[in-house]
Parts: sequence; C-alpha cells; structure tokens
Amino acid sequence: MTTTLCLDIGSGTQDVLLYSPDREIENCPKFVLPSPALQIGRRVEALRLKGENIWLHGSNMGGGVTRFINGHLKAGLKVACTEKAAYTMADDLTRIPAMGIEMTDSCPDGFVPVRLTDFDEAWWHRFMEAAELPWPDEVAACAQDHGFHPGQSNRMGRFKLWRTLLDEGGGRPEALVYRTPPAMLTRLADLQADIGGGPVADTGAAAVLGALFVDEIERLSFERGITLVNIGNSHLIAFLLHAGRIHGVYEQHTGCVDGEKLWRDLAAFRKGCLSFEQVFDDNGHGCLCLDLPAEAGGFEPTFVLGPRRGMLDGYDVEFPSPGGDMMLAGCFGLIKGLAMQG
Repeated sequence: MTTTLCLDIGSGTQDVLLYSPDREIENCPKFVLPSPALQIGRRVEALRLKGENIWLHGSNMGGGVTRFINGHLKAGLKVACTEKAAYTMADDLTRIPAMGIEMTDSCPDGFVPVRLTDFDEAWWHRFMEAAELPWPDEVAACAQDHGFHPGQSNRMGRFKLWRTLLDEGGGRPEALVYRTPPAMLTRLADLQADIGGGPVADTGAAAVLGALFVDEIERLSFERGITLVNIGNSHLIAFLLHAGRIHGVYEQHTGCVDGEKLWRDLAAFRKGCLSFEQVFDDNGHGCLCLDLPAEAGGFEPTFVLGPRRGMLDGYDVEFPSPGGDMMLAGCFGLIKGLAMQG
C-alpha cells in the first residue's frame, strides 16, 4: 500500500500526516511543527545576532521569512541572493536591488549561505529517522500561493485562476489538487520540485477538501448547498459548494476582518450579492460567484476550519475536525482530493 507524507505548510505551522491506507486514520502519525518560514527565519535571526552577512539560495518559498531578511538589512548587515531565491521577496525582481539586496549566482566572500525551501528533504530524513518512521512512497504538499502575475495585482491575477476553475474546470473541488500546477503558481511549482514531483495544492483549497473528508458533510453538500470556510493565520477562504461543484469563492486577509465583519461578508456571499470590488477594496483578494442554483437552498449550513476559526465562535456555524484533528484539515484534504481524482 502506498504511504503518503502530507504537508500543510502555513505561515506559523506546518501540519503533517503520514498516511497509510491500510491503517486506521487515528493510528497514522501526525505532527504540528513550526513552519519552514519560521525555521529558516530563526536561522537568519541567529546569524544577525552574530553579525554575519547572508547569501540566500534555493527555492521560492513562503514570504513569512521576509521579515527576518528585512531585520537583517535594518541591522546594517548585507544580504545577497540568487535569482530563484529572490522570488521569495518579490515577484518583480527589479525591486530586489532597491531593497539593498545584491543578486549573484555564487556566495560572496564573507557571506554565510542560507537555503530557502518549503521542503528540506535532508531535514525530513533526519526527522523521520529520529521518529523511527519509514520514508514515504510519495510526498504531497499544500501552501499558500498568490501566483506570479506580471504587470497586475496578484490579487486580481489570482481570481482569474478561480474564474478558470469555475468556468472551464467545472468547479470540481478535486481539481484543486494539482499533478501539474498552473504556470502562474510559481511557489507551488518550486515546492513540487522540492518534494520530488508529488501532488500540490493551495492551502485554503486543501482545507476545504478536508471538510469533505467528513462523510456527513460531503453527503449534506449533495442534499443542499453548504458554505466551507478556512480561517488561517494570515489568509481566509470560503467556498459555496453544492452537488460536487464549487459555485463561489471568497478570499480575504484574516487581519482585515473581525467576526462581525466576516459574518456580514459571508451572508452577502451566500446570496451572490458580494462583489469582487467590495472585497478587493477592503484589502482582500476578492469574491466570485456563479449563478447560484435555487436547489442549493441558500448555502446556509456553514462549516469552519483553521487555526483562527474562533473568530466565528458564537455564530451559526459548525467546527468539524476531519480525521479527528482540525489542524490537519489540509492534509486530509490532499488525501480526499487524490481519492476523488481516482
């Protein structure tokens, strides 16, 4: 039986499931670890305290590490990087020299190399050996990827991707797990290369699929429309789902809303009355709805996941725990999406 190491890489944590289909899900090893951005950021911070200049190389990874790099620059220390690593800091590479960062393919004299990656295979081999766990047959991973959209807002470009999914992809939720990610999703492309070519997905999308890992929620979604919400530490996403199809997408930055504001947005979203511009002007990503089917009944049952789900505590929502562990919703979503693909 194929074992899969599933990673949900967030801004604060990476949530991990070693999945084996011949074991009860409760007996599959699970971990909640600091995110790669925090792990690497702490290495950068330690070098700052030692007064060391750094050279960044490796992959385009989560932007959470950027604050540590900025701290290095503010301390008057030097930072250099390769072109590939530079995409972690900015999609527009003309901004890199303006930040005070030198771009070079080799490590300058007097600099300490720091590898950027959302998946450090050597680190994971050490971790698995220490835990006395076998190396998996496959690695699958999800991470937040705004996408690379030259000449336009990443937020607007991202919603072109959602429009393609809803219009041309039939809105199938399993299509959110990529064997080949769209070209614009450069972080996922680098992540896929680093994990050895396994499937990848956007974090929010994987969490939504995680809700469908719960049989009762999936059955209900065919009986009537439901709203699935994932409130992450930095981003939140909601989908309107009915009869195996996504009918709407809402994305916002978690720090831009409180519970009352989010609940108002969701109420308008369910009715198809929330525009892209309203969310975009609130500093969110946007909103997109198809013509909502009457048989969906208003999409009122609302299921909320994510580390900041408490924002909607006290509202008419349910807090499911896919596989018995809410923090691993994205991991269970990867498993669910792959199973739905057949």
